[in-house]
Amino acid sequence: MANTIKVEQVRSLIGRPAKHRLIVRGLGLKRIRHVRELQDTETVRGMIAKVPHLVRVVE
Repeated sequence: MANTIKVEQVRSLIGRPAKHRLIVRGLGLKRIRHVRELQDTETVRGMIAKVPHLVRVVE
């Protein structure tokens, strides 16, 4: 599929600010090692940029 990226949650949300929790949930991630394939848009890239310590882009 063109223009998609896979995002994986790599760290726990315990003790993180509420804003970070909302961003990760907005990406559709629910637990550590959970992977979602999302459209590669500026919005999604911006959300990933806000929480790079919690998620990673899987290629």
